Amino acid sequence: MTIVLTAFERSPDGGKGLARDTRVRWALEEVGQPYEVRLLSFRAMKEAAHLALHPFGQIPTYQEGGLTLFETGAIVLHIAQRHAGLLPKDADGRARAVSWMFAAVNTIEPPILELQTARLFERDQPWHADRLPLVEDRVRHRLEQLVVRLGDADWLDGAFSAGDLMMVSVLLRLRSSGILEEFPVLAAYVARGEARPAYRRAFAAQWAVNAGRRENGT
Repeated sequence: MTIVLTAFERSPDGGKGLARDTRVRWALEEVGQPYEVRLLSFRAMKEAAHLALHPFGQIPTYQEGGLTLFETGAIVLHIAQRHAGLLPKDADGRARAVSWMFAAVNTIEPPILELQTARLFERDQPWHADRLPLVEDRVRHRLEQLVVRLGDADWLDGAFSAGDLMMVSVLLRLRSSGILEEFPVLAAYVARGEARPAYRRAFAAQWAVNAGRRENGT
C-alpha cells in the first residue's frame, strides 16, 4: 500500500524544513519507506475533502490503505512502531523514546511557538516590548533544562530515536531567533540531526517543491 502525505503547495517558510510534513518525511526516510505527496493550497486545506482527513484543516495527513492519521507526533509514532529504525528494541528504551517525543511537542515546542507568535504577529501591540523578553526567557528556561539532560551525549537516550527526530524538528524553529546559538550543546545536537542522510533527503524533497514554484513564479 502506498503511503500518501499531504503538504503545503507553497510552504509559508519557503521550503526551509519548518513545515510539519518535514518531520514525517524524515521519519519515512529513516525507516526506508517510499511515499507520495499530495500538495494542497491553503484554500483546499479548508475544503470538505481535506477536513474529512484532518478535522482542523492543517497538514500533514498520512494515508496508508484504509488508515488515515493526522498530528505529526501520532504519525511519527505510528511509523516508528511499524518499521524498525526509530525505536529501541527493548521495551523500556522504547518507552523512554516515546516520552521524549511527547516532551518535544508538549514541553519544548509550546513556548517556541509562543515566541514565534510574539515576534511575527504581536510586534505592533503596545505591550510587545514588555512581553517579548518574558516569552524569550520561558524558551531559554526549557533549553537550559534540556542542556542538562543531554550533557555531552550525541542523542537524548542512547542511539538516535524518534524522540531525537521530534526534538530536533522542534528546535529548528528557533534558528531564526538566534536563541539556539546561545546554547552550543543544543546547536550541535541540531546540527547532528540535520547531518543525517535521511534528514537531508527529506529536506531536499520539501525544498524542491518550493524552489520549483519560485522558479515558475507561482
